[in-house]
Amino acid sequence: MNKKLVSPSLKRGLTFGIVMIIFVLIDLDVMVATMLSKLFGANVIRGSLPDVGFMVLFLILFGMFVGWSTSSDDAKPTTKLFQALVAGLTLGVVLGLFDLILNQLIVTGTDVRKYLAALAPESIRLFLFDQGAISPLLHLGLFTVASLLGSLMKILLKSESASRFFKGVKSGYQGLQAKAQANTPNWVKKYGKFLLFLLIGLLAFFLPRIWGSYNNYVVGLVGLYVILGIGLNIIVGLSGQLMLGFAAFFAMGAYSVALLNAPLPHGIMLGFWPSLLIGILMAVVAAVLLGLPVMGMRGDYLAIVTLGFGEIIRILLKSDLLTSFTGGPRGIQDIRGPTLFGQSFSSDIDYTYIILVVMVLSIFIYKRLERSRTGRAWLAVKEDTKVAQATGVNIMTNKLLALCLGAAFAGLAGGIFAARNQFTGPNDHQLMVSMNILSILIVGGVNSIPGIILGAFTLKGLPEILREIENYRLLVFGGLLVVMMISRPEGLWPATRPNIEKDEGNKLKEDGAPGKGGLND
Repeated sequence: MNKKLVSPSLKRGLTFGIVMIIFVLIDLDVMVATMLSKLFGANVIRGSLPDVGFMVLFLILFGMFVGWSTSSDDAKPTTKLFQALVAGLTLGVVLGLFDLILNQLIVTGTDVRKYLAALAPESIRLFLFDQGAISPLLHLGLFTVASLLGSLMKILLKSESASRFFKGVKSGYQGLQAKAQANTPNWVKKYGKFLLFLLIGLLAFFLPRIWGSYNNYVVGLVGLYVILGIGLNIIVGLSGQLMLGFAAFFAMGAYSVALLNAPLPHGIMLGFWPSLLIGILMAVVAAVLLGLPVMGMRGDYLAIVTLGFGEIIRILLKSDLLTSFTGGPRGIQDIRGPTLFGQSFSSDIDYTYIILVVMVLSIFIYKRLERSRTGRAWLAVKEDTKVAQATGVNIMTNKLLALCLGAAFAGLAGGIFAARNQFTGPNDHQLMVSMNILSILIVGGVNSIPGIILGAFTLKGLPEILREIENYRLLVFGGLLVVMMISRPEGLWPATRPNIEKDEGNKLKEDGAPGKGGLND
């Protein structure tokens, strides 16, 4: 029995030891310790190191996670503690051996940056608690105790008494909620939603004037990616077409506004609003030109074709051959902003208002489309093309319509993006932009507006707020996507409509009643 317990725990401790070594080699441990220091209100100047206490806190939390994850759910408390002890000791031994190597590097004065650019001697000393030769023993004791604490926490939180306590809290909250709902006046129930919208509108009006230029920039960036996420969700989430070249439509809107409303290279100066409309139309035209020949493709084939389309657009924009027309690799600068009633409307506050208004309109249009006959047709095409065609749905028309509408949203966001930055170039429309937008849907939740907003804030807002993770953005993206696929495959805030329809379908089967909710309802 002990052998069956020891072997998995040893493997778990060894795995986490390797993970921590990788963290140290890429200096991720210092980044997390810096974030913890800011969380507790300690001011750490960018480029400097946090206090050693925050490194200790990070390692304790890491060790507790090891103990929690190693302890089996169905094992006895003593068995859980034993598993955590073995994993913690293994982790401590692995890092202790690693500490010996790091100490030797410091003693010999080896320039680690020649081999690992992110790792500095100061970072090594911080990880070793600046204790030199005794750091292996410190790490061994720390991870052993922390792992046991994590296991003990799991035992306490998973116990029957804790379960009863949480159930009592939940039932008490539900009781208070029911009591509050029963005592709520009818006029509040009837007009409460509109009062909430009014409050949000007032906040959206006053907050951009209060929280400063940088926060306005972050909010605007998140809002633009919400618009892009809604556009891609029409293509991917509703009609089921895997699109990997979405940045091409984004580029159409941005470059249309840039070419028509910048002094160079053509000096047309048409104005922002007509240029934005033309940018949307150009994105739709590009969608038609792409969609007509590829509408018969599905799955990986469609993804590869759209990816190639996006790269072709980027390469053409970057090509020296078209420098006189598109600005080439240098892009287009000094793009003029919008005016309103003859007055300039291009400050950071003004752009925040424009983006918020466009975002709200995009959400409204999307919700109307989703609940319409066209939205039901898209979902039918996504679920089963042959069955949808048998019920009278025109597959080609609906797929092309979804592609055009999604492209229109991308062109709209691209035009505002170019004018707000007063610049656009080929690097603003590379493949990573398409991947970011698709990641927003995966992380937030497909067909979920709150999920898209949450995903845009998580993937675009947080990296701007937490500048410490800027160098680890791709690593965080990859890790977050892996975690989401395992723990919450439907996203942080999944859509409720499919679940509701599934529950209604199961209920109808039990009752033997005829189905509802078809395309003709």
